[in-house]
Amino acid sequence: MGTSKGVRSLQEQYRRLKEGVVQIGLIALGTITPRTITRRNPEDKRRKKTYGPYYQWTYKLQGKTVTVNLTKDQAVEFRKAIDNQRRLEGILSKMLELSRTILQNTTAGVRRRLRAPDRRLNP
Repeated sequence: MGTSKGVRSLQEQYRRLKEGVVQIGLIALGTITPRTITRRNPEDKRRKKTYGPYYQWTYKLQGKTVTVNLTKDQAVEFRKAIDNQRRLEGILSKMLELSRTILQNTTAGVRRRLRAPDRRLNP
């Protein structure tokens, strides 16, 4: 891939990925979990009553797990932000790979030294 045409193609891919980063909205780490609670119905002890769903956002902060209760509308927005974060990580991974390939093909590497003759064999 040492051709300049190949490098230009890689640089174009990188440019498109960079434009994709700008398009990403808000980002958030973590997960959204819907929770429901099932209990006996206070009016009829033979039946069960389901409460919920309730939404919880769980994420790590300084090595500790944090859980936040959310409304349904908040859960929708936080889920979008979490999806954006995952999309961003994928784009950055591709950009890292392309950067490495472009740099290897556009910069001069270390020239290999010629091997010195083994002096132990010839006294």
